[in-house]
Amino acid sequence: MIIAHQKRKENVAEYVLYMWQVEDLIRACQFNIEIIQNNIINQFGQSDEVKGQMKTWYSDLISMMQEEQVMQKGHVQIVRNIVDDMDELHLALLKSPKHVDYNVMFFNVLPCLAEFRQKSSAPAEVSDVELALNMMYEILLLRLQKREISEGTQAAVKQVSRFLAVLSDLYKKDENDELEME
Repeated sequence: MIIAHQKRKENVAEYVLYMWQVEDLIRACQFNIEIIQNNIINQFGQSDEVKGQMKTWYSDLISMMQEEQVMQKGHVQIVRNIVDDMDELHLALLKSPKHVDYNVMFFNVLPCLAEFRQKSSAPAEVSDVELALNMMYEILLLRLQKREISEGTQAAVKQVSRFLAVLSDLYKKDENDELEME
């Protein structure tokens, strides 16, 4: 909860990746709030009040995952909506004459995404933004498993990471009505 709120304010792509990680963590804890309480919430050096808020936050996420039937895989609607919003902004930026640099950066990243799409067998309907997020999440999982990542993959990850950072910055500006599109 604390990290999620901070990431949401600072970098929307990191927020999405964090929320995907939380969903997987909830799955690993078998949707049991007591396991989450003992292994996650109690590890934070917070007051009982904050721990109570964290427990409510996790409980609400568990409920959402159950209601939305994403217990085995998938993501809750609130997170999917943000990915969709990021994609809408991405498409608008590609059409905007004021954001030629964004276009150039994206078209430099496109081969990395195309290769990842092919290797991951991602369906064609998965947007480029969601694909980039999926790539970063898979790299995160590989790093957590301490698996080796090739130099070529690391170079691609660096490009995709930069793309998502720029998109996140523009997303924040758009939310604050500070982004000019025309």
